[in-house]
Amino acid sequence: MFKLRYSTTSPFVRKVSVTIIECGLENQVENQLTNPFDPETDLPSQNPLGKVPALIIDDQNILFDSPVICEYLDSLCNTPRLFPSDGKQRWNALRLQALGDGIMDAAVGRIMESRRPQQLQSQAVSDRCQAAVERAVNTLESEAESLNGEFAIGQIAVAIAVEYLDFRFSAENWRQGRPNLTAWHESVANRPSLQQTQPHD
Repeated sequence: MFKLRYSTTSPFVRKVSVTIIECGLENQVENQLTNPFDPETDLPSQNPLGKVPALIIDDQNILFDSPVICEYLDSLCNTPRLFPSDGKQRWNALRLQALGDGIMDAAVGRIMESRRPQQLQSQAVSDRCQAAVERAVNTLESEAESLNGEFAIGQIAVAIAVEYLDFRFSAENWRQGRPNLTAWHESVANRPSLQQTQPHD
């Protein structure tokens, strides 16, 4: 039995949770709710970065960072692989994952900046994060055809990224002017793995 250190709002945790479901590993993972910002947390003893997700395989083997955890879980999966092994398909999947992860990272960066004391907040940092999201989502709109096909790690990351924008920045409406990405998202939004892992505060 593995143990997943998780939070209810992290999109990176959600990526791992979706992977667990897609791989049919739900019965092999115990979820342990963790607040990485709690000064009393023991999380840094298991993940020196002090972040979730962290997957505890056993006392000597702990994985962290969602791409690493997801690829490990996929290696245990008997269903079609989420990480293609062939060259072109693999690099496309990893590139899409990087775009999705980058959107999540920038969006989380905006949230974290907004939670700093007002006198310490930087509009320049927030604007830079927002611009990164806009560029990445525009790239996905122009390359939406690459999202078609198997629901692999790239598609998982992109779906979670745009849904995180819905969760944290719904008023900004990423769908506006992006019909191709919107249509693709609508085609996958009802997958059980996404429906069962909706974020909540």
